[in-house]
Amino acid sequence: MKKLCILFLFMMSTSILADNRLKDLVDIKGVRDNPLLGYGLVIGLNGTGDGGGEITNTSLKKMFQTLGLDPVQEVSSANVAAVIVTAKLPPFGRIGQKLDITVSSIGDAKSLAGGTLLVTPLKGGDGKVYAVASGALSIGGLKNGAKFATSGKIPGGGSIEQEVNIAFNEKTSLRMSLKTPDFTTAARIVKTINENLGGKYASASDSTTIDLVIPPNYERKVVNLVAILENYRVNQDNRAKIVINEKTGTIVAGGEITLNPVAISHGDLVLSVGDGNQDGKKGAMFMLEKQTTLKDLVNALNAIGTSPDDLISIFQTLKTNGALIADLEFI
Repeated sequence: MKKLCILFLFMMSTSILADNRLKDLVDIKGVRDNPLLGYGLVIGLNGTGDGGGEITNTSLKKMFQTLGLDPVQEVSSANVAAVIVTAKLPPFGRIGQKLDITVSSIGDAKSLAGGTLLVTPLKGGDGKVYAVASGALSIGGLKNGAKFATSGKIPGGGSIEQEVNIAFNEKTSLRMSLKTPDFTTAARIVKTINENLGGKYASASDSTTIDLVIPPNYERKVVNLVAILENYRVNQDNRAKIVINEKTGTIVAGGEITLNPVAISHGDLVLSVGDGNQDGKKGAMFMLEKQTTLKDLVNALNAIGTSPDDLISIFQTLKTNGALIADLEFI
């Protein structure tokens, strides 16, 4: 019998396990990475490049033209590969700051190992160039045969050329967004902030958004204020939820999951959640206490050798019946 692969994340005590720092619960508007994108060429490949193609050949011809050469025909080479270059512009990134670069082939190249990325401008969503990238690629795992030899990294291979202007320390208000929207958690955050700052500075407009007016004593000291706010402790309210991966037979359950009175029959298994408690086995009635927890149910099913497939089917049916007080999600 296949052993159940199940991980329980039950809330033993809200104040103990769900007490989180505010910085782990919210994002602050304007404080985020910005994706950068560019198109470039990787040279120096040992015959593992594109070996031609309209995009690669045209790009090579234009590159030679910028170097003062004027080839009549398009240039084709198996030592060159067309690539897409990506990076993340960090919040408050400054000119000259280094960025890690990811390079991915878009043509027929077999491997980018040993290649060098030519200088490539990286643009933001607004079409402006914010960084440039170049350098030797690191593929990794070459001795054992790289699994993804058409993609590589250049640690510190990018350099910021333009900054995103954010006068953060001069802000008169902040907007925070909960990473996991929840009305109860939002209300608790507002209460915690206002109690600690000694005034009604924070307010929640919905389950995600919290607006904060900068207190007078923190004007032009917004960095100091955020440093204090992000260390406030807040009890995060967790929804009862079961996540199932049928491919691996893994089940992750969290929150206060309970069961209403119900009788279950699955194959030769007969189980009842009611008012009694008795030992059971396959083919026999098994009783659990009324308003039992999911943990009790799974322990009972484990005791009689229920398989992961059986458990998944039981959860689906319990949810449909309304006896399972939790959200059910499949991935």
